[in-house]
Amino acid sequence: MTRPSSSTTAIFLTLACAVLISACDQPKEPVQQERPTPKVGIVTLSSQAYTLTSELPGRTAAYRIAEVRPQVNGIIQKRLFKEGSEVKANQQLYQIDPALYEANLKSAQASFLAARSLADRYKLLVEERAVSRQQYDDAQANRLQAEAALERAKIEQRYTRVLAPIAGRIGRSSVSEGALVNSGQAQELAVIQQLDPIYVDVTQSANDLLRLRRELASGQLEKAGDNAAQVSLKLQDSSAYPHTGTLEFSEVSVDASTGSVTLRAVFPNPDGLLLPGMFVQANLVNGVQSQAILAPQQGITRNAKGEATAMVVNADNTVEVRSLKAQRTVGDRWLVTEGLHDGDRIITEGTQFVKSGASVDPYPAGNVKAATDSTETSENAASQAQ
Repeated sequence: MTRPSSSTTAIFLTLACAVLISACDQPKEPVQQERPTPKVGIVTLSSQAYTLTSELPGRTAAYRIAEVRPQVNGIIQKRLFKEGSEVKANQQLYQIDPALYEANLKSAQASFLAARSLADRYKLLVEERAVSRQQYDDAQANRLQAEAALERAKIEQRYTRVLAPIAGRIGRSSVSEGALVNSGQAQELAVIQQLDPIYVDVTQSANDLLRLRRELASGQLEKAGDNAAQVSLKLQDSSAYPHTGTLEFSEVSVDASTGSVTLRAVFPNPDGLLLPGMFVQANLVNGVQSQAILAPQQGITRNAKGEATAMVVNADNTVEVRSLKAQRTVGDRWLVTEGLHDGDRIITEGTQFVKSGASVDPYPAGNVKAATDSTETSENAASQAQ
């Protein structure tokens, strides 16, 4: 029997080592491990009554404005008021030189006395047929003309005292002592503005006004009672105005250039804090939504089309993606009009780890504060989101 050579043995050993090494290099099949159910933080929504308000830009305007003008010609002798002060109705503001008008008054009085005496004598003479009826009639006409001239002279003499037509705050004087003024001149002597109460004119989009009227007519909004006509103000420095106003009227036409309607409110202004021409923000009470849904902003996102969406956990703990309409922001929440309902569980934590149809393990979210009072009026401007 022939024994194998040493070279053949070495070859066999080399092949065996190669087989063993290749067997070690082959990957092992992965062990399938079950993934844990993802945890998500949820907030359970509940419907509540919500007072709907609108924050609109506005500007103040004087309640009444009177331009003080001379009624007769003459020289200003005195200015009898302090510029920027409060004046009363019928308070004397200027004195025009009355000398000429006092002389005209005396002349008119003399003419009237003469005409009246002649008319009285003719009345007796015409009964005795001492004068003709025509002479008597002419005497009566002259008496009436003299009486009218006397009355005119009295009015002109009275107009030399320039009086305040209304009570209010008077501005600067456009004339000084020694100035010549004329009846019917274009330049007013001064301007008086009544500032208590004061008007606030605000503008609202005609589309928003139509939408509110439709919601009130359909029952989606309920009238807020007497409060529906109340208006509150925020001043230019963001401070709240201490007094509440009432809505007076809305304009009967729409501004063609802006598509807006003017609303006018009246505010008490006892301290004179509001001045004409100031810009303000007015909060108008529109109505009450009895079943409003206020959803946390952390749970509202937008898809590629720009539509507002939310992830909701159904009764089977499965994720659903809802498209919704968010009407406006209320603090840190959205006022949702479509897409969410009372009792829905909206995801606010862990939305990036789940998708529609996934099973989740929900727990109460910790990134959302308790809902604010539903009668809160500090809202941002309305913004539509489809």
